[in-house]
Amino acid sequence: MEKHHQIAIIGAGTAGITVAAQLLRKDKSLDVAIIDPAQKHYYQAAWTLVGAGAYKYKNTERDMGDLIPRGATWIQEAATKLDPENNTIHLESGDRLTYDYLVACPGIKYDYSLVEGLEETMGKNGVCSNYVDPDYTWEVLQEFKGGTAIFTQPSTPIKCGGAPQKIMYLADDYWRKSSVRDKSDVLFVTPGSVIFGVEPFKSTLMKVVDRKGLQLRFFHKLVKVDGPNKRVHFDIVKPYEKLSHLCYNFNEVGTDEVEGHVSMPFDMLHLAPPQTAPDFIRESSLAHQEGPSKGWIDVDINSLQHNTYKNVFALGDAAALPTAKTGAAIRKQAPVVTENLFHMIQQDSVLNKDYQGYSSCPLVTGYGKMVLAEFNYEGERDSDPLLSRFFNTAKELWPMWVLKKYGLPFMYWNLMLKGKA
Repeated sequence: MEKHHQIAIIGAGTAGITVAAQLLRKDKSLDVAIIDPAQKHYYQAAWTLVGAGAYKYKNTERDMGDLIPRGATWIQEAATKLDPENNTIHLESGDRLTYDYLVACPGIKYDYSLVEGLEETMGKNGVCSNYVDPDYTWEVLQEFKGGTAIFTQPSTPIKCGGAPQKIMYLADDYWRKSSVRDKSDVLFVTPGSVIFGVEPFKSTLMKVVDRKGLQLRFFHKLVKVDGPNKRVHFDIVKPYEKLSHLCYNFNEVGTDEVEGHVSMPFDMLHLAPPQTAPDFIRESSLAHQEGPSKGWIDVDINSLQHNTYKNVFALGDAAALPTAKTGAAIRKQAPVVTENLFHMIQQDSVLNKDYQGYSSCPLVTGYGKMVLAEFNYEGERDSDPLLSRFFNTAKELWPMWVLKKYGLPFMYWNLMLKGKA
């Protein structure tokens, strides 16, 4: 069976619902369909706090049916194949959906196969992830009685790039309160070269690292997790003479090192799983076919219009945009996509190219403390002018913690997903 809709939106995550809500607030007569099989919608930004016992998981969950904007058609199926040459989406049931305009925002896929042993041990053996099960992270934090705690992330792009270190700062706080921190080595191990790439936030975080006595290891690519034997393996992705030269606050923790490969023991391991665009995106002509953005949707980074198919727009995690994959980024991307869809419908060739890569990372540095890092494509600070009149968001502040725990969830559920922010 084949159905047709004026505007098809793939994905009922933050991006899909926000764009649909904004479109229908502007014109209730639009024929908008949202394609997504999920029955639940999660405010994942709060999962960092859930993993530290500071937020309830149940409060991050809503029924999807309650969030689909009034006037939109919800197609409760998964997209399996795209044929943009013929404006067609193939669905899991075998049905097809055709469209005049497509908004592709299917989110991101966790690909455990990119790290050997990860799928077998995720969620047990002290291997946890706020991306997957923050309640288990909280369980592991409470059961940790000292030893080596490793926090790491993959070499793939990930959503909310600050999340792997935020839980480390909270864990450090919790273990100090429970009197096990002085019996522990806490490491942040990353394939990157810095703790954070934008000043002045980087300098603030390095002060946090020093204050907490955390060890940083750079240029370490996660390749294997041996859960039963509690060892994690990394390839070193930069030439080096001594391992300590790639580290900050270096302390030996039982590392085995052989020709650019190291393994370390752990008593707790928190990680972000490797992430890719969904298979049906990577296999389609919407995606970059070569180069560093291979597999991610090929769009103009300012207008968010597809570079080949002009009736297609993309935003959110699956789009090939050189900025952090966050809900805050979507809040700035969605109005650009919405306006440009109206331009297309009205046969106006002038597009809004105002998206300059804004994203933000609410960097929780402990219970009651947060730095709000906002930046753009140029890697420059891009802080909200109004907020900056009252607070220096590059400092660890209690009001930013209040914003994270109370203000941002309220804005998400009541404003953003209703097309009002």
